[in-house]
Amino acid sequence: MMTITGREFGRAVARLRGAGGRCRRDAGMVTSEYAMGIIAAVGFALLLYEVVTSGQVRAELQAIVKKALSARM
Repeated sequence: MMTITGREFGRAVARLRGAGGRCRRDAGMVTSEYAMGIIAAVGFALLLYEVVTSGQVRAELQAIVKKALSARM
């Protein structure tokens, strides 16, 4: 049976902790970051929807579509 000293055990634990820290350093976003990303995306989508459905933009888009459909080939 193999025995290890307290110092060797401490070094082994330190190596394991160090390896775990390196692996988990940048594992991805946490739940709060996902939530903030979703809120930002929804806000941007609402802003874009309001701009696209405004009267002036709608009229411009309709004019572009009419011009494209009436073009001769």
